[in-house]
Amino acid sequence: MRIVVGLALDTGLICLFAAIGRHNHGETGSVLGVASTAWPFLAGMTAGWLTCLLASGRAPLRAVDGITVLVGTVAIAMVLRAMTNAGTALAFIAVATAFLGTGLLGWRIVATLPRSRHA
Repeated sequence: MRIVVGLALDTGLICLFAAIGRHNHGETGSVLGVASTAWPFLAGMTAGWLTCLLASGRAPLRAVDGITVLVGTVAIAMVLRAMTNAGTALAFIAVATAFLGTGLLGWRIVATLPRSRHA
């Protein structure tokens, strides 16, 4: 169950990033439009997840694993975007890395915080 939640959080975060970017650039927020922007990042996220699974035998649910997912997400997305003549400006790379880094690492950090036993 934790794996499904982790995948959903990463996927949702990437789709949110794509939707916000499309909105900020006056583009449609349709599901197809968001998917067309998100797919390179989702491909990179998948590679990051597979790298963690193959290297450690466990899902990347810890903060340290989130670094692998982040690097895979951004690096592969930028290669795919360059190959398809989509934007890869340095400012875009910085914004994508900052937004996705905050999200991909953030939920993993919060998930590992000790839980209070007091109600």
